[in-house]
Amino acid sequence: MQKIKKIVDLSHELRNGTVVYPGDPVVDITVATTKEADGYNLSNVHIGSQSGSHVDAPYHFKSDAKTVDRMELSYFMGNALVIDASYKKEREAITLEEVKKYEDQIRQVDIVMFRTDWYRYEGEERFFDHPYLSKEAGEYLLASGIRTLAIDAINLDETGGTQFPVHEMYARESGLIAENLAHFDEIDFAEPFVIFLPLKLTGVDGSPVRAVAVDFAG
Repeated sequence: MQKIKKIVDLSHELRNGTVVYPGDPVVDITVATTKEADGYNLSNVHIGSQSGSHVDAPYHFKSDAKTVDRMELSYFMGNALVIDASYKKEREAITLEEVKKYEDQIRQVDIVMFRTDWYRYEGEERFFDHPYLSKEAGEYLLASGIRTLAIDAINLDETGGTQFPVHEMYARESGLIAENLAHFDEIDFAEPFVIFLPLKLTGVDGSPVRAVAVDFAG
Protein backbone atom coordinates (compact mmCIF):
# COMPACT_ATOMS: atom_id res chain seq x y z
CA MET A 1 0.00 0.00 0.00
CA GLN A 2 1.35 3.40 -0.97
CA LYS A 3 1.65 6.01 1.75
CA ILE A 4 0.90 9.66 1.18
CA LYS A 5 3.93 11.91 1.52
CA LYS A 6 2.32 15.27 0.80
CA ILE A 7 -1.03 16.79 -0.20
CA VAL A 8 -1.38 20.20 -1.86
CA ASP A 9 -4.80 21.86 -1.71
CA LEU A 10 -5.55 23.26 -5.17
CA SER A 11 -8.85 24.91 -4.24
CA HIS A 12 -9.99 28.47 -3.68
CA GLU A 13 -11.99 29.15 -0.53
CA LEU A 14 -15.71 29.00 -1.23
CA ARG A 15 -17.21 31.85 0.78
CA ASN A 16 -19.28 35.00 0.46
CA GLY A 17 -17.22 37.19 -1.82
CA THR A 18 -15.58 34.36 -3.78
CA VAL A 19 -14.99 35.75 -7.25
CA VAL A 20 -17.12 34.15 -9.99
CA TYR A 21 -17.16 34.42 -13.76
CA PRO A 22 -18.96 37.63 -14.82
CA GLY A 23 -22.70 37.01 -14.82
CA ASP A 24 -22.58 33.77 -12.83
CA PRO A 25 -24.58 33.39 -9.58
CA VAL A 26 -22.77 34.89 -6.61
CA VAL A 27 -21.91 32.78 -3.60
CA ASP A 28 -24.38 33.38 -0.78
CA ILE A 29 -23.85 31.47 2.48
CA THR A 30 -26.15 32.30 5.37
CA VAL A 31 -27.09 30.82 8.74
CA ALA A 32 -30.09 28.49 8.58
CA THR A 33 -30.09 27.29 12.20
CA THR A 34 -27.89 27.73 15.26
CA LYS A 35 -26.90 25.46 18.10
CA GLU A 36 -28.29 27.96 20.60
CA ALA A 37 -31.71 28.39 18.99
CA ASP A 38 -32.27 25.08 17.24
CA GLY A 39 -29.93 22.52 18.80
CA TYR A 40 -27.53 22.34 15.85
CA ASN A 41 -25.63 24.58 13.43
CA LEU A 42 -26.68 24.47 9.78
CA SER A 43 -25.91 26.73 6.83
CA ASN A 44 -27.88 27.69 3.75
CA VAL A 45 -25.49 27.54 0.77
CA HIS A 46 -26.41 29.13 -2.56
CA ILE A 47 -23.79 28.64 -5.26
CA GLY A 48 -23.60 28.29 -9.02
CA SER A 49 -22.44 25.12 -10.68
CA GLN A 50 -19.24 26.95 -11.67
CA SER A 51 -18.55 28.67 -8.34
CA GLY A 52 -15.02 28.63 -6.98
CA SER A 53 -12.71 25.84 -8.09
CA HIS A 54 -14.83 23.71 -10.40
CA VAL A 55 -15.10 21.29 -13.29
CA ASP A 56 -16.94 21.75 -16.59
CA ALA A 57 -18.73 18.72 -17.99
CA PRO A 58 -19.33 18.55 -21.78
CA TYR A 59 -22.94 19.63 -21.23
CA HIS A 60 -21.65 23.08 -20.29
CA PHE A 61 -21.07 23.78 -24.00
CA LYS A 62 -23.09 21.06 -25.74
CA SER A 63 -26.74 20.49 -24.87
CA ASP A 64 -26.83 16.83 -25.94
CA ALA A 65 -23.55 15.93 -24.20
CA LYS A 66 -22.83 14.30 -20.85
CA THR A 67 -23.73 16.06 -17.62
CA VAL A 68 -21.35 15.93 -14.68
CA ASP A 69 -23.10 12.98 -12.99
CA ARG A 70 -22.82 10.83 -16.14
CA MET A 71 -19.06 11.15 -16.56
CA GLU A 72 -16.75 8.34 -15.55
CA LEU A 73 -14.94 9.13 -12.31
CA SER A 74 -11.62 8.43 -14.01
CA TYR A 75 -11.89 11.83 -15.72
CA PHE A 76 -11.64 13.55 -12.34
CA MET A 77 -8.36 12.00 -11.18
CA GLY A 78 -5.09 10.79 -12.59
CA ASN A 79 -1.39 11.29 -13.12
CA ALA A 80 -0.74 14.87 -14.10
CA LEU A 81 1.81 17.04 -15.85
CA VAL A 82 2.13 20.65 -14.70
CA ILE A 83 3.21 22.94 -17.55
CA ASP A 84 4.76 26.14 -16.21
CA ALA A 85 3.26 29.15 -17.98
CA SER A 86 3.80 31.53 -15.07
CA TYR A 87 5.91 33.78 -17.29
CA LYS A 88 2.86 34.62 -19.40
CA LYS A 89 1.48 38.15 -19.35
CA GLU A 90 -2.10 39.44 -19.31
CA ARG A 91 -4.34 37.94 -22.02
CA GLU A 92 -1.39 36.10 -23.56
CA ALA A 93 -2.03 32.73 -25.19
CA ILE A 94 -0.21 29.53 -24.25
CA THR A 95 0.88 28.39 -27.69
CA LEU A 96 1.15 25.08 -29.48
CA GLU A 97 4.92 25.44 -29.70
CA GLU A 98 5.19 25.90 -25.94
CA VAL A 99 3.02 22.86 -25.23
CA LYS A 100 4.82 20.61 -27.73
CA LYS A 101 8.05 21.04 -25.73
CA TYR A 102 6.44 18.62 -23.26
CA GLU A 103 5.53 16.05 -25.91
CA ASP A 104 7.27 13.11 -24.23
CA GLN A 105 5.78 13.85 -20.78
CA ILE A 106 2.29 14.35 -22.23
CA ARG A 107 2.34 10.77 -23.52
CA GLN A 108 2.83 9.51 -19.96
CA VAL A 109 -0.03 11.30 -18.15
CA ASP A 110 -3.81 11.49 -17.94
CA ILE A 111 -4.20 15.18 -17.10
CA VAL A 112 -2.37 18.33 -18.23
CA MET A 113 -2.40 21.33 -15.89
CA PHE A 114 -1.35 24.87 -16.76
CA ARG A 115 0.34 26.92 -14.05
CA THR A 116 -0.13 30.66 -14.53
CA ASP A 117 -0.13 31.74 -10.85
CA TRP A 118 -3.10 33.94 -11.74
CA TYR A 119 -5.04 32.69 -8.72
CA ARG A 120 -3.01 35.17 -6.69
CA TYR A 121 -4.94 38.07 -8.25
CA GLU A 122 -8.37 37.05 -6.95
CA GLY A 123 -10.19 40.25 -6.02
CA GLU A 124 -8.16 42.39 -8.43
CA GLU A 125 -9.29 43.61 -11.86
CA ARG A 126 -6.48 41.73 -13.59
CA PHE A 127 -7.90 38.42 -12.31
CA PHE A 128 -10.00 38.30 -15.49
CA ASP A 129 -7.07 39.24 -17.76
CA HIS A 130 -5.38 35.88 -17.34
CA PRO A 131 -3.33 33.85 -19.84
CA TYR A 132 -5.30 31.21 -21.71
CA LEU A 133 -4.80 28.12 -23.85
CA SER A 134 -4.70 28.62 -27.61
CA LYS A 135 -7.07 26.70 -29.88
CA GLU A 136 -4.14 25.00 -31.61
CA ALA A 137 -2.67 23.80 -28.32
CA GLY A 138 -6.06 22.46 -27.27
CA GLU A 139 -6.41 20.54 -30.54
CA TYR A 140 -2.94 19.06 -30.08
CA LEU A 141 -3.72 17.88 -26.54
CA LEU A 142 -6.98 16.27 -27.66
CA ALA A 143 -5.17 14.50 -30.48
CA SER A 144 -2.58 13.34 -27.93
CA GLY A 145 -5.28 11.60 -25.90
CA ILE A 146 -5.52 14.08 -23.03
CA ARG A 147 -9.13 13.95 -21.85
CA THR A 148 -8.78 16.35 -18.90
CA LEU A 149 -7.25 19.83 -18.75
CA ALA A 150 -6.85 22.13 -15.74
CA ILE A 151 -5.74 25.72 -15.13
CA ASP A 152 -5.18 27.96 -12.11
CA ALA A 153 -7.12 30.82 -13.73
CA ILE A 154 -10.86 31.41 -13.90
CA ASN A 155 -11.12 30.30 -17.53
CA LEU A 156 -9.13 28.03 -19.84
CA ASP A 157 -10.29 30.17 -22.77
CA GLU A 158 -9.95 33.94 -22.89
CA THR A 159 -12.38 35.74 -20.56
CA GLY A 160 -14.58 38.55 -21.85
CA GLY A 161 -15.13 37.37 -25.39
CA THR A 162 -17.80 35.32 -27.12
CA GLN A 163 -15.56 32.52 -28.39
CA PHE A 164 -14.68 29.48 -26.29
CA PRO A 165 -12.77 27.22 -28.71
CA VAL A 166 -11.11 24.91 -26.17
CA HIS A 167 -14.33 24.43 -24.19
CA GLU A 168 -16.24 23.66 -27.36
CA MET A 169 -13.75 21.12 -28.70
CA TYR A 170 -13.52 19.33 -25.36
CA ALA A 171 -17.32 19.27 -25.10
CA ARG A 172 -17.55 17.70 -28.57
CA GLU A 173 -15.07 14.99 -27.59
CA SER A 174 -16.59 14.35 -24.12
CA GLY A 175 -13.57 15.76 -22.32
CA LEU A 176 -13.35 17.57 -18.98
CA ILE A 177 -12.02 20.99 -17.98
CA ALA A 178 -11.10 22.02 -14.44
CA GLU A 179 -10.78 25.77 -13.79
CA ASN A 180 -10.24 28.42 -11.15
CA LEU A 181 -7.85 26.17 -9.29
CA ALA A 182 -4.98 27.44 -7.15
CA HIS A 183 -1.53 26.74 -5.68
CA PHE A 184 -0.04 24.88 -8.64
CA ASP A 185 3.21 26.59 -7.64
CA GLU A 186 3.21 24.52 -4.44
CA ILE A 187 3.43 21.24 -6.35
CA ASP A 188 7.15 20.76 -5.80
CA PHE A 189 7.26 17.04 -6.57
CA ALA A 190 7.32 15.06 -9.78
CA GLU A 191 4.40 12.99 -11.06
CA PRO A 192 1.58 14.45 -8.95
CA PHE A 193 -1.64 12.44 -8.71
CA VAL A 194 -4.47 14.96 -8.83
CA ILE A 195 -8.08 14.59 -7.73
CA PHE A 196 -10.98 16.97 -8.28
CA LEU A 197 -14.16 15.05 -7.55
CA PRO A 198 -17.47 16.83 -8.23
CA LEU A 199 -20.70 16.67 -6.31
CA LYS A 200 -23.07 14.14 -7.87
CA LEU A 201 -25.40 16.81 -9.24
CA THR A 202 -27.95 15.23 -11.56
CA GLY A 203 -28.32 16.74 -15.02
CA VAL A 204 -25.96 19.64 -14.33
CA ASP A 205 -23.17 21.24 -16.41
CA GLY A 206 -20.46 21.16 -13.76
CA SER A 207 -19.68 21.29 -10.07
CA PRO A 208 -17.50 22.98 -7.47
CA VAL A 209 -14.67 20.69 -6.34
CA ARG A 210 -12.13 20.30 -3.58
CA ALA A 211 -9.05 19.70 -5.68
CA VAL A 212 -5.80 18.19 -4.41
CA ALA A 213 -2.42 17.05 -5.72
CA VAL A 214 -0.97 14.02 -3.94
CA ASP A 215 2.65 12.92 -3.64
CA PHE A 216 2.91 9.25 -2.80
CA ALA A 217 5.97 8.11 -0.84
CA GLY A 218 8.20 5.69 -2.67
